[in-house]
Amino acid sequence: MSINAVNVIHQADNHRFCVGETDPVAELSYQMLDANTVNFLRTYVPESQRGKGVAESLVRAGLTWAESAGYQMRTECWYVEKFLA
Repeated sequence: MSINAVNVIHQADNHRFCVGETDPVAELSYQMLDANTVNFLRTYVPESQRGKGVAESLVRAGLTWAESAGYQMRTECWYVEKFLA
């Protein structure tokens, strides 16, 4: 399966990674549990963007960011869990 390139934006002030500029946007939301631990809360992709690799792009961007910052990672999201397993 070919995955289209998507532009993932990190909105640190909003604690999310997103794709799109109009609501609803696709997003991976997170919270900082402490100075060294990030908790990925949920992944959401609007129906119109599903099946295009958007969720995977969001998660990979979030995990790359967390890893490069040296954060420990936790998740409450079943989709992110697949990448951490």
